[in-house]
Amino acid sequence: MNWRGMAETLTITVAALVTSLVLFGAFMVAFAHVSLTDLYYYMYLGAFGSSTSWQDTLTRAAPLILTALCTALPARLGLIIIGGEGALVLGGLAAAGTALALHSAPAFVILPCMMVAGMVVGGLLIAGVGVLRDRRGVNETISSLLVAYVAIDVYSYLVEGPMRDPASLNKPSTYPIPAAAVLGNMFGSVHWGLAFGIVFCIFGFILMRYTTFGFAVRMVGGNVRAAQGAGLPVGRLIFITCLLGGAAAGLAGAVEISAIQMQANAALMAAGYGFAGILVSFIARHNPLAIIPAAILFGGLNAASGILQRRLEVPDASVKVLMGIIFVTILLFETLYGRMKVFQISTAAAAAATPPPPPAPPHVVAEPVTV
Repeated sequence: MNWRGMAETLTITVAALVTSLVLFGAFMVAFAHVSLTDLYYYMYLGAFGSSTSWQDTLTRAAPLILTALCTALPARLGLIIIGGEGALVLGGLAAAGTALALHSAPAFVILPCMMVAGMVVGGLLIAGVGVLRDRRGVNETISSLLVAYVAIDVYSYLVEGPMRDPASLNKPSTYPIPAAAVLGNMFGSVHWGLAFGIVFCIFGFILMRYTTFGFAVRMVGGNVRAAQGAGLPVGRLIFITCLLGGAAAGLAGAVEISAIQMQANAALMAAGYGFAGILVSFIARHNPLAIIPAAILFGGLNAASGILQRRLEVPDASVKVLMGIIFVTILLFETLYGRMKVFQISTAAAAAATPPPPPAPPHVVAEPVTV
């Protein structure tokens, strides 16, 4: 992407976010009767106003980074996957089950096994969606959403049934994971899941931008028939890319169990990180590196919900209203790409920038052949 494309993306994204904040402010003034100054001040204070706020923001951004990759990586193929929530909860459940099965193992064994279990389960779930798309032509958006709801029901059944700790009376949960399975913190209350997410984003960016695999994926996303005609293994590319995306979401679930929840319960679903990751991916335009600041922004909005509830006495769901407005606004502003003249190269400038064609060879008239 050249500088014009980057400037266009940044301008349209910022304009969409500002418009969303204005619409959200109007909504809150109309229905909650709050002051706009207080609203925006407490949002900033809860998200980025202090070191404690930053730690809360980064902690909430960690799973968003990973679940956003579940949508961003398959999007390079032209697939819209929205089943990250299913991969997250099943990944978390697999991690909790692994920790309980290896309860007597040391930390250097149990922690990698938990992460791998979460990644494998989440990856296979989304890879199955990719296989259905490739082999049977099943719409991946609908199938991934339906699979996510099935995964959530399976999670609820196992946590409230066969895997339930009898001592968890009012809040059905599995047995607590052992102390060796707890993921430590990098600094303050920010756990190592944030580092996992950043590493995954850098890996995804390099994979898609600078490798032959990424070039092939982008070719399939550009024109699948042309890719098939060129002999590319389209089915294998879809399977591997969906597997990587699902693995990222499954890792998010494993990290949440290991660093935050310490057991599998309904709180893993209540956060809605899987569905919020879809929005983060769209704001970042499916760019793995741009996902990091977008996830931090949404982590900040999540972190601000508590202070809004306490100081302004508004429902905790207010931030979810803002997220819905942002999603709709982002989709509306997508129509502006390629339509803003300031970011387009004029015909004269394009002609001046284009080097002149080489001179044509002199036309040689063939002399009649005399027999």
